[in-house]
Amino acid sequence: MKAIKKYLYLFSLGLSLLLVAAPQQELAAQCPMCRMSAEADLKAGGTKAKGLNDGILYMLILPYILMGTIGFIWYRNQRQVGQQQQFKDLRLLLEPLD
Repeated sequence: MKAIKKYLYLFSLGLSLLLVAAPQQELAAQCPMCRMSAEADLKAGGTKAKGLNDGILYMLILPYILMGTIGFIWYRNQRQVGQQQQFKDLRLLLEPLD
């Protein structure tokens, strides 16, 4: 089991280093293009920039909604498990001794 963890750690470290060292000029090229397009549209009186901003907000809020939902489900399940354990403990205390 320790060997698997070691290899998984080395793999994730290597992947992280690869992503950091990857050329980032291509990745950063889209932001100025979108900004220029949105600015030109606003100057022309269009509303595409507002739609672009709304789309960005939707993309940002989705992970928070998903994590909140997963956290709520986990909390509810842990609470139910705790209540079941308390019920079992109480039942053991109330059983008559033989």
